[in-house]
Amino acid sequence: MIRFLDILSMLLNLNYNFVFFLMIHTFLPLRKNWLLRILAFFACNFLSSVIIYSNDLANLLGALLGIIAYITIFHCGHWARKITAILVFYPALIAVNYFMQNIGQECFFFVTKAPIAPSLGWTEEQHIISSAFYMLSSLLRLLFWILSWQILRKYLQHITSNLTVKMWFMVDALMLAPLVAIFTIIYFMPENPLVVYPICAASIFSSFGCIYLASYICNSVQTAYYVQELEMKQTYYHDRMNDEERIRSVYHDMKNHLLVLERQTSSKETARMAEMLQREIEMYEDYVHTGNDILDIILKEKSELARKKHISFSVTADLNDINFMEPLDISTIFGNSLDNAIEAGEKLPDGQAVILMKAGKVQNFLSILLENNCEEDNSPDRKRTTKKDVFLHGFGIANMKKAVAKYKGQLITKCENGTFTLKILIPIP
Repeated sequence: MIRFLDILSMLLNLNYNFVFFLMIHTFLPLRKNWLLRILAFFACNFLSSVIIYSNDLANLLGALLGIIAYITIFHCGHWARKITAILVFYPALIAVNYFMQNIGQECFFFVTKAPIAPSLGWTEEQHIISSAFYMLSSLLRLLFWILSWQILRKYLQHITSNLTVKMWFMVDALMLAPLVAIFTIIYFMPENPLVVYPICAASIFSSFGCIYLASYICNSVQTAYYVQELEMKQTYYHDRMNDEERIRSVYHDMKNHLLVLERQTSSKETARMAEMLQREIEMYEDYVHTGNDILDIILKEKSELARKKHISFSVTADLNDINFMEPLDISTIFGNSLDNAIEAGEKLPDGQAVILMKAGKVQNFLSILLENNCEEDNSPDRKRTTKKDVFLHGFGIANMKKAVAKYKGQLITKCENGTFTLKILIPIP
């Protein structure tokens, strides 16, 4: 029976070690060397299994030095972020391990009235009960870390490595309190353990709250940059609208003047120049009029960009009488979708990239359909971004979904057989 309980406890501890390893790895990337990654898993297992007793200075310092060495050797990233990882996971690790060890020990002696040490004469029943309590404490610890992983996973994944050193220091300053508290309260533990438990619980809460704080700061900064970028785009598009109005107002007269010049001149060179100028302004004859000035400018810019990159670009759009969407949302939806399509087309050989877009009213819905060919399995949902600057890039699809959801619409993406399809349906008020 004892052997069975010990094997069960070992399996529970292995699963707990894996979850703890996964949490640290999600917060702070491992180094790319596969040998170091394998060694990191075993080192983390050894580190996370540390047993903490009251007044246990050796294990308290050993665990602190161990986690510092582990993060320094096996994980990459800015040193300020590494300090944050130490300050976050050390208090939580110590507090949880102390909780499980001390509570299990107290419950065992309360139930069995056994001597303090096994050598003083434990019965076989007391040995079995001791193994059972250890197994239960291991199970509770595993359940705690699984629950913590489920709650904190999205926050750990949202934290980027591009926060400034000052931002990380702000988080670190808050984390010094639980680290000092958990270290001193366990080392200088009073007679009554009930005094220690609230400090341990507060340290765990503070450690996990720090993860949420870092994620919140990251999202706030990204949102601020994104809003600033949208405001700049809106100003830019309004300026371009004014410029386009002036250009279109002189286009027809310019075209007629060139025809007259071409027919009246006797110089072949002058005629050739007139013909060349006429070809240069022909692009305005194909100007897409959708009924929305902002969308007209966006489509014109993207079509010019596609033409320069030798991408076939075809648009059919009619937004007449559809005026319920804000300009920034139009820019987000159409601008990001076309940017993604053009980016995918750049990766294809010249002459093979094609972009087709249709937008208009279908019954009581605004329907938007975009299709473009791309590399196999190159859907924007597959990987957030391929750009090096992950802080300000990789949010195109996510921001489009937010804009569509604002109008209670639906956005669906699909990538099959080298064709990426984007479908949007927004109910018209």
